[in-house]
Amino acid sequence: MEGIGILTINPGSTSTKIGVFVDMNPVFVKNIHHAPDELARFEKISDQFQYRMEIISVQLKKSGLDKSLIKAVVGRGGLLKPIESGVYEVNERMKEDLRNSPVGEHASNLGGLIADAFASQLPGVKAYIANPVVVDELEDIARIAGHPHFKRISIFHALNQKAVARSHAGFVMREYEEMNLIVAHLGGGITVGAHRKGRVIDVNNGLDGEGPFSPERAGTLPVGQLARLCFSGDYTLKEVMKMIKGEGGLMGYLGTNNAYETEQKMMNGDKEAALIYEAMAYQVAKEIGAMSVVLKGEVDAILITGGVANSKWFVNQIIERVHKIAPVHVYPGEDELKALAMNGMRVLKGETEVKIYS
Repeated sequence: MEGIGILTINPGSTSTKIGVFVDMNPVFVKNIHHAPDELARFEKISDQFQYRMEIISVQLKKSGLDKSLIKAVVGRGGLLKPIESGVYEVNERMKEDLRNSPVGEHASNLGGLIADAFASQLPGVKAYIANPVVVDELEDIARIAGHPHFKRISIFHALNQKAVARSHAGFVMREYEEMNLIVAHLGGGITVGAHRKGRVIDVNNGLDGEGPFSPERAGTLPVGQLARLCFSGDYTLKEVMKMIKGEGGLMGYLGTNNAYETEQKMMNGDKEAALIYEAMAYQVAKEIGAMSVVLKGEVDAILITGGVANSKWFVNQIIERVHKIAPVHVYPGEDELKALAMNGMRVLKGETEVKIYS
């Protein structure tokens, strides 16, 4: 086997996904699940570094792949400082911030660290990250929240949104940097971004409670009610944050974060499930409408992606409300390993400039 090989690494909270792509063809993909009791013995996520490294090494050895094929290693970017979109070479400053994140701990912080460790074992190979969730290209006007104590921030599914947007541009034989797109990522969290000429100038913070509710997040809540609940004395900060992220959305209303299960309940005549599921689609459509205003009505296409986009019923509820804004294209699922490989290939082909994290 000959060609350009790229090793991709995507650490999650309970799993590590790895893939090797040769000329963008997946020749080895593995989803390694980690037992909760195995992870529980580590005090911090960064302490899992050696544990995950060894497991990945074993899997790569079992694959029998020729390591000389690998020309780049691309890891999932973590909770770094806000940065512009693009591909960044892993450097010492980045590794320090991944170990001691200024934003918070997340398993994705291990992506750049593990990528760097593997790259160091391969002559002439460099490690990169691409489009982490902290990508921030918001215009100043989008940062205004309504009170000087608050500020809107950019945390969203940047990797998948950017990959889908760039792929769509290729399908229609245009450049991503020449198009105005609205991209809705429908997953455990939901983010809807306004992409203007290659930059996401506005997007809801799907991690910390903003925008549409989702399978497990509450989205934008009535702020007066939220403030009164916080000071009622009935809930701790931890419990309130759990309502916002983890036990909100479908989980809060129906006791499940599984969109397919919710749809089955609806199809079997569960009226509450039907109302809540439709309300989630309704809120996504509203957010798409808001982003069309951000783009001043000049929208080339609306792209719907993520796991929930596999539901034709759910997607059709959105399309019915937004199809007059712009043509709607559906790209169900998310392939983060492929997105990482695509960014690595763009670097190796000289199609993008590698950025420096500082």
